Amino acid sequence: MARTKSSKPARAEQASGEEAPNPVWFKPVMFGFMLVGLAWIIVFYVSQGAYPIASLESWNILIGFGIAFIGFLMTTRWR
Repeated sequence: MARTKSSKPARAEQASGEEAPNPVWFKPVMFGFMLVGLAWIIVFYVSQGAYPIASLESWNILIGFGIAFIGFLMTTRWR
């Protein structure tokens, strides 16, 4: 049997196998989380524990790292 040359099915398979690009909002949100987490920690140290939430005491550091960590986790999904 003769094999016919058809490029349409191959292109359709490649296009469906490729990952779609991220939405426009993804990158600003990702960097926003990282910067907010960093700002949280800096404010905590500069204010000597009085801000952002004084009643949490040293837990503010963990909260800041947690917020920044969300941004770093988002980098794994960045295309």
